[in-house]
Amino acid sequence: MKPEELRFSPTHEWVHVSSDEEGRAVATMGLSAHAVEALTDLVFIELPQVGRRVQPGESISEIESVKAVSDIYAPVSGEIESVNDALADAVETISQDPYGAGWIARIRMDDDAGLEKLMDYTRYQQQCQEEEC
Repeated sequence: MKPEELRFSPTHEWVHVSSDEEGRAVATMGLSAHAVEALTDLVFIELPQVGRRVQPGESISEIESVKAVSDIYAPVSGEIESVNDALADAVETISQDPYGAGWIARIRMDDDAGLEKLMDYTRYQQQCQEEEC
């Protein structure tokens, strides 16, 4: 996926919305390249629990680097439909391909009401620049 086509949360999660076979909105989410660079060398991820109901801004899992442990937050509301199990044995995939093979979870969205609170790529880049000041 191209970052320019994604939406971003203030806590550096990205979202790509598509529809499943039944026409329901599903948000694929992961960590932005900016977040991955800030964390540096990733060593472990606790994947979210499938079936868990989540709200925007709620911590759904943790990722650990050589520097720190950081929460991963739900960018939208809904139910965690699936997780990228391959990351449990290859967390470095997030660093290598954050917008593709490094996706973390898919959330079956309750509705699209929270999407307007997410930033487009241009606004997200501005936020990242402001944080570096």
